[in-house]
Amino acid sequence: VQLQASGGGLVQAGGSLRLSCAASGCTFSSYDMGWFRQAPGKEREFVAAITWTGSSTKYADSVKGRFTISRDNAKNTVYLQMNSLKPEDTAVYYCAASRVRLTTRRVDYDYWGQGTQVTVSS
Repeated sequence: VQLQASGGGLVQAGGSLRLSCAASGCTFSSYDMGWFRQAPGKEREFVAAITWTGSSTKYADSVKGRFTISRDNAKNTVYLQMNSLKPEDTAVYYCAASRVRLTTRRVDYDYWGQGTQVTVSS
């Protein structure tokens, strides 16, 4: 299973970015998908998750109302729309696949992408 994250970059505070994660080598629609992030010197933390059907989502409190996770099973892709970005959102963002429903735990994710850097300037 391979997950390829893309869409990161440098943006000013208040701006927006959309991350994409393309999956291959698996039955994408069998997995719940999640996004995590890791800032320098900090542990990797949960950001958002979506069920395999796309019908349910979960968010970290720090991104609720600003980030939206979605998926297109026909394209084997999950997205993270990030609006109203803040400098504290600066991190490497990782997508991951899990067979556990809407889990926030890193250990429940079986496959991970390589990460994409998001930098928000003040």
